[in-house]
Amino acid sequence: MDPRPKHYCGVFGVFGHPEAAVVCYYGLYALQHRGQESAGIVTFDGSDFQLHKGMGLVPAIFDTPLLESMKGASAIGHTRYSTAGSSTLRNAQPLTVDCSRGKIAIAHNGNLTNAAELRDALEAKGSIFQTTVDSEIILHLLAQPSRPGGHESALIDAMHRIQGAYSLVILTETELIGVRDPHGFRPLSLGQMANGAYVLASETCAFDLAKARFIRDLDPGEIVIITKDGLRSVQAFPEQKRRAFCVFEYVYFARPDSSIDGRNVYQVRVEMGRQLARENKIDADMVIPVPDSGVCAALGYSMESGIPFEMAFVRNHYVGRSFLQPSQFVRDFAVRVKLNLIGDLVKGKRVIIIDDSIVRGTTSKARVASLKEAGAREVHFLVSCPPHVNPCVYGIDFPERNKLMAVTHTREGIRDFLNADSLGYLTEEGMVRATGHPKDRFCLACFNGDYPVKFQSGMEKHLLEQRRNRVSGLGSEVAAAERQQQLL
Repeated sequence: MDPRPKHYCGVFGVFGHPEAAVVCYYGLYALQHRGQESAGIVTFDGSDFQLHKGMGLVPAIFDTPLLESMKGASAIGHTRYSTAGSSTLRNAQPLTVDCSRGKIAIAHNGNLTNAAELRDALEAKGSIFQTTVDSEIILHLLAQPSRPGGHESALIDAMHRIQGAYSLVILTETELIGVRDPHGFRPLSLGQMANGAYVLASETCAFDLAKARFIRDLDPGEIVIITKDGLRSVQAFPEQKRRAFCVFEYVYFARPDSSIDGRNVYQVRVEMGRQLARENKIDADMVIPVPDSGVCAALGYSMESGIPFEMAFVRNHYVGRSFLQPSQFVRDFAVRVKLNLIGDLVKGKRVIIIDDSIVRGTTSKARVASLKEAGAREVHFLVSCPPHVNPCVYGIDFPERNKLMAVTHTREGIRDFLNADSLGYLTEEGMVRATGHPKDRFCLACFNGDYPVKFQSGMEKHLLEQRRNRVSGLGSEVAAAERQQQLL
């Protein structure tokens, strides 16, 4: 199993393009890094939704004949890594419903912290759920009767009931809608194509592939409604002041060629490396990154320190998942197969190796071992963010707290586990400074435990499934008791 933190989904939407499905495909292709478990696209052809989704990568799910058959000038799409619910086709998005309000489709990036209690309340009123993802809760809320005002009023009502992180793209028969939660945990941007079609995307790199011009990021709490008459914006939380954008987008998740909140991700990561060099001065012969996650920070460290930058680890870009049983031999193979070391570069040298995080520590330990086996004289391990000491409940699949390396080990204990000559982390202050934004703009809960939105204890990705199984088990026990009573 890959011990790195997992991505948490990408969303894309287009309105007003005659080949909306194709545009959406390319948007999802650019957002593939945000989720590799499943993907889906739904279009509206003027009378009905056309939906296709599957397990795996975007180009394996869609081909040219399929995309050409998905007619319509509006579409939304989704790439998924499961942060709530199992990795099954049933849980793949977008999700659709045909209700009294008409046809509605939704794609969601994020995690709801009050999902279980909302689902209980909806089921008590007769709602029937087809999946175990929290995104379906939003769909049910949108389908419920509310005060007059159409989808806008329903959306505002729903947003005031759900809590946690959510960036949404929603497709109706007449609208493309973008929604961002009041804290702005997840990114969502607005763009426009040459023919006037509007696009929404989790990251601006998707605009480049779709040849769309970036207009702006949606504000936290904002609803953008796009129709044939143009675009209008509604602020659902005018009183909300605190922002809580996930700083790990800058550290790891977003593609380097994306820009978020006015800052290019590549440049931010290079600056994190520069700051890492200011805080961790080491006498060494070379700086090497763990590809691809540590490349920008290692480059920044090299620029600031004057120590030469070398790509000593070569990445195999064609490695897929291994379905072999996780014996120790297979685990060792899985760690090494993605990266191969150029041993001649490091033999006899003092090496600084840089990555963006240490979560469980197993892959980091293997990198150090590779360097020492190749004859490196010293190996110094640096990390371009602070230690992770808390799980994320807002849509990143960090492990439970007691499985985080920085919780179970002291700093010296981690260094000893890695067998590194020294270990250094970027400070929280240095990380934030590199973004160019104030500290109160970010969610830093995984580093300092300050969670902006309350959540249920014991929250994890299979919470709704566990709850469903408990209910099913109780129902079976009751049915069995009733049958026994009838026999008596």
